[in-house]
Amino acid sequence: MADASKKFKLLIINPGSTSTKVSLFENETVLFEHSLFHDAPVLLQYPHVNDQMPFRYQVIMDMLKAEGVDPAEIDVFVGRGGSACTQPGGVTAIDQKLYDDTEAAVGGSEHPAKLGVMLAWKFAQTFGRAAYTLNPTNVDEYGDCARLTGIKGVYRVSHSHVLNQKAVAEAHAASLGRRYEDCNFIVAHIDGGITVSAHDHGRMVDGNMGADGEGAFTPTRIGSVPVMAMLDWVEAHSIAEARLLCARSGGFVSLFGTSDSDAIHALVDQGDRKATLVWNTMIYQVSKMIGEMSAVLKGRVDAILLTGGLMRFDDIFEGIRERCGWIAPIHSYPGELEQEALALSALKVLRGEATALTYSGKNVWQGFGDIDL
Repeated sequence: MADASKKFKLLIINPGSTSTKVSLFENETVLFEHSLFHDAPVLLQYPHVNDQMPFRYQVIMDMLKAEGVDPAEIDVFVGRGGSACTQPGGVTAIDQKLYDDTEAAVGGSEHPAKLGVMLAWKFAQTFGRAAYTLNPTNVDEYGDCARLTGIKGVYRVSHSHVLNQKAVAEAHAASLGRRYEDCNFIVAHIDGGITVSAHDHGRMVDGNMGADGEGAFTPTRIGSVPVMAMLDWVEAHSIAEARLLCARSGGFVSLFGTSDSDAIHALVDQGDRKATLVWNTMIYQVSKMIGEMSAVLKGRVDAILLTGGLMRFDDIFEGIRERCGWIAPIHSYPGELEQEALALSALKVLRGEATALTYSGKNVWQGFGDIDL
């Protein structure tokens, strides 16, 4: 086991649907942290998520230069992940296979979180270091009933803010003097994307596929839309436009032309009727999702945990409390705990206190066995 006093520098790379967050840790201490907002029209200049790589890489290089940090002096690069084959929870070493499957989005989701793995690997290859990821968006702990749909061969999979949801759930359990594995939580990550998941004794057993157009609409996503209505819309447009609408140009972008939540909320504060209706509907839809997850947990819910960047707006907490406070106590964790979780998990590997998983290149779930579905 490595000397715990040895100093390691870890660069944490966390691309989101509307931002790039970068932190430099020296062991447990944050040396700096920056989060650059990218309005949707800027990112929509890039036809594909992968096309954002040079832009996001330069953002990080500019941050390092401004801080006077030489990337060659960094010991390990840690990135948020997603889009590869489904994976078990925990720390995973990034290798060429994981990079390739992430780039190709073999898991079917094109969430910008995938760029965390891709950027970390690019830095690692450039500067001869190791790279890791933790609890990517496609961690799969679902049960069979959460997978099956009414179309043979079409299944629901886990595409969620697993990293932050599990970090917040573990932190809240610790605040109660309990283990995450001994609790039942509903966790809602509310930001540019919105996902709500049921956590049953340390396993995220169900949730919405936020980046795939399921659940509440968000600053950039359409949320759940009646299938026939969506088909009518597609008839007048294209499949490519529909895919873009689901993940990057829906929600506030479609309704207002911007994903800037501060700008929309400023209109709410001014009494703008359109903005107020849209904002309150988003809160209403998140509340409905929380109700769904309470049914998944059979009403046995220790707490409802609200997290993500939009929890800086108090009216979201109040709106959800009014509709869902009867289910369980509600707690707010504004922002996210992702940077700390990424850093501390990789630090344990560097110190020899934990072993990183190896990406298998195979989905966790391999079907319903001998049942033909």
